[in-house]
Amino acid sequence: MSDSPPTPPRQDRWDRRMELPLTVASLVYLGGYAVRILARDLPDVWRDLCLALTFAAWALFVADYAVRLRLSGLGPLRFVRRHLLDTVVVLLPLLRPLRMVKLYDRVQRRQDRPRLTLYARVMTYAGLTALLLGFAGALTVYQAEHGAPGATVRTFGDSVWWTCATLATVGYGDVAPVTPLGRTVAVGLMACGLALLGAVTGSFSSWLIQSFRREDER
Repeated sequence: MSDSPPTPPRQDRWDRRMELPLTVASLVYLGGYAVRILARDLPDVWRDLCLALTFAAWALFVADYAVRLRLSGLGPLRFVRRHLLDTVVVLLPLLRPLRMVKLYDRVQRRQDRPRLTLYARVMTYAGLTALLLGFAGALTVYQAEHGAPGATVRTFGDSVWWTCATLATVGYGDVAPVTPLGRTVAVGLMACGLALLGAVTGSFSSWLIQSFRREDER
C-alpha cells in the first residue's frame, strides 16, 4: 500500500478538467516545434506563428503546474519531490506529448475497469511512449546536428534511423551525434530504451509464463 498522501479533491478535479486541454496543447507544442525544424522554406510569418503557438503551449504547461502546486497545499520542495516527472516535463516540454499515453489510459477504461489486460497495457504504453519520445528526440537531434562540423546526422531520415537504433539499444554506429546537445539526448534515449525494452520483455515473458501455467493446470 502506498504511503503517499491522497490527492486533494480540488487538485483532482483540476487534473480531470485540464486533461484534454493539456493533451491538445502537447500536440500543438510538438507540431509547432516539428514544423519550425522540418519546414525550413516556410514564410517567416508562418514560422513566427508556429513559434508563438509553441510558447503559448509552454505557458499553459507552466500555468497548470503553478495551479496544481497551489491546490496541493504542499510547499514547493515537497511538491517537486512528489511530482518530479511533472517538474522535468515543465523544464523539458518536448516530453509533454507523453501525456497522450495517460489520455489513452482514460479512454481504455470503462467504469474503472481497463479494457486491456495488464500485459497488453504495458506493451501498448511502452510502444506509444517509444513512438512519441523517439519522434521528439529525432527532431531535437536533427536540429542540433545537421549543420554541425563533422556531423553524420545530415537529414531528418538520418536522425530517425539513429533514434530507432538507439531506442532499440542496437547502436550500429554508422551515424552518431557530435554536439553536446545531441549526445545529451542520446544518453536520455539510451536510458529510456533500456527501460522500455525491459518493460516489454518482462511483460511478454510474464504473459507466456501465465499462459503455460494455465495450460498445465488444465
